[in-house]
Amino acid sequence: MADDSEIRILLVDDHKIVRDGIKSLLSDVPGCVFVGEAENGLDALEKASEITPDLIILDINMPVMDGITCAKKLAERHPEIKVLALTMLNEQEYIKNMIAAGAHGYLLKNSGKDELVKAIHSVMEGGNYFSNDVKDAIFMQIIRKKNPQGKIIGEPIPLTRREKDVLRLIVEEFTNQEIADKLFISVRTVDAHRRNLLEKTGARNTAGLVKFAIERQMFTNNNHS
Repeated sequence: MADDSEIRILLVDDHKIVRDGIKSLLSDVPGCVFVGEAENGLDALEKASEITPDLIILDINMPVMDGITCAKKLAERHPEIKVLALTMLNEQEYIKNMIAAGAHGYLLKNSGKDELVKAIHSVMEGGNYFSNDVKDAIFMQIIRKKNPQGKIIGEPIPLTRREKDVLRLIVEEFTNQEIADKLFISVRTVDAHRRNLLEKTGARNTAGLVKFAIERQMFTNNNHS
């Protein structure tokens, strides 16, 4: 039986030298176990169904099927698998689309080993991880979308399915412990989702999150479900 602390990783990149480099980089990191490799999104989907890894490290720009399309299909078929984008692409459009597709983290290939390990653990603990360059791109998008009153206009940063679940329960006034019990996750994971929600929505507290959800009529059809 696998160790509970073991993180089973599927590595997806169309360049073998990159895959070999990442495996070498993480070879001495306790708990990180590579259980498979794929060179495009389609290959990744097949491997994911065969070996059901805990985490997929996924490039974006690949032949046959790109990483964004792959992440969307993974979210539909295997929502329990975490996805960490590892790419050279730091343009806002790629970042936004990858997050919307369900990626839990976004890291650039110029990141060092320590940051990659930190990203893996953050994502596996139920949080999100974005490298500083990626955060800068996200925040620049937010800043540009603010109107003169300082309110964010246009599309907010997309929320993941689990973040929406947590937000709905926050709106329904459940405590962190109750949310954890309902979603079968730890209180620590709920805290991580709450922090991510505050960062993505620009809210300062729980009241701000509730206001955000109400203004967008996010749960008008299932407020009492």
